[in-house]
Amino acid sequence: MTNVSPGKPRILVTGGAGFLGSHLCERLLAEENEVICLDNFFTGRRENIAHLLNNPRFELLRHDVIEPVLLEVDQIYNLACPASPIHYQYNPVKTVKTSVMGMINMLGLAKRVRARILQASTSEVYGDPQVHPQPEEYWGNVNSVGVRSCYDEGKRLAETLMMDYHRQNKVDTRIARIFNTYGPRMLENDGRVVSNFIVQALKGEKITIYGTGEQTRSFCYVDDLIEGLIRLMSVDEVYDPVNLGNSGEFTIRELADEVAQACHVPIHIEYLPLPQDDPQQRQPDTTRAEQLLGWSPKIPLREGLGRTVDYFLKHLDR
Repeated sequence: MTNVSPGKPRILVTGGAGFLGSHLCERLLAEENEVICLDNFFTGRRENIAHLLNNPRFELLRHDVIEPVLLEVDQIYNLACPASPIHYQYNPVKTVKTSVMGMINMLGLAKRVRARILQASTSEVYGDPQVHPQPEEYWGNVNSVGVRSCYDEGKRLAETLMMDYHRQNKVDTRIARIFNTYGPRMLENDGRVVSNFIVQALKGEKITIYGTGEQTRSFCYVDDLIEGLIRLMSVDEVYDPVNLGNSGEFTIRELADEVAQACHVPIHIEYLPLPQDDPQQRQPDTTRAEQLLGWSPKIPLREGLGRTVDYFLKHLDR
């Protein structure tokens, strides 16, 4: 019999064996919640949650959100979806299904059991933005027929479904627009810029920069991001989207320099053509998160990169 603390919610985390999901499961368990981790292991890894399996308040369910699931839960964090271009473009139809059919299934579950549900949306809903930094009121500049649109438009439609279920069925919804996040448990082959740079630097390879390297991103350490998600889930009546990310803005070239420094290696760069629809600027306006959640990131890039490099050093050695 599961040992549940009195008054603690039963929480479902879809995509719970992934990068963000595993950190979220860990944090929720540390707060003595009962956690159900649901994952189909397309990009999630069992080793990410192996240390949680003996916890009596943790349950692992191998399942794909595209298929309905019947559970009794109080909260749902819907994180299920490949989030790096290499993975979401590998099977774009499946990516759209995960965002749309998965969202419908999770919203149906939330409606049925009266659970509060949080959708992990993305800064990609802003596309290649013409407003900088990006506030939640900005509608975005997205190519609906491009190679990235399976992810961008899938997440945009997921937001639409969240708002419609809230307005029509009174489902208690939360939408987090997540900007670039990094930290331990990133996949070494996911094609994201931080993991790419760190793996290349540690292997003594050239760091590959796409385009000129002058395009900008904002990088949020995973612990800060998880704190933001939990705070958003914990406040009442915040139904509009909320940006979660670090407002510090860096060029990709600056990031390469920081990674080389964190890895203690000389920097050697190879420049390659920029992929289609790659945003030139990306920086969150986090005013809403600061005002509604009292949240702002605490961990600077240099410190977070150090922790991430330590993880990859151990992981690559294995």
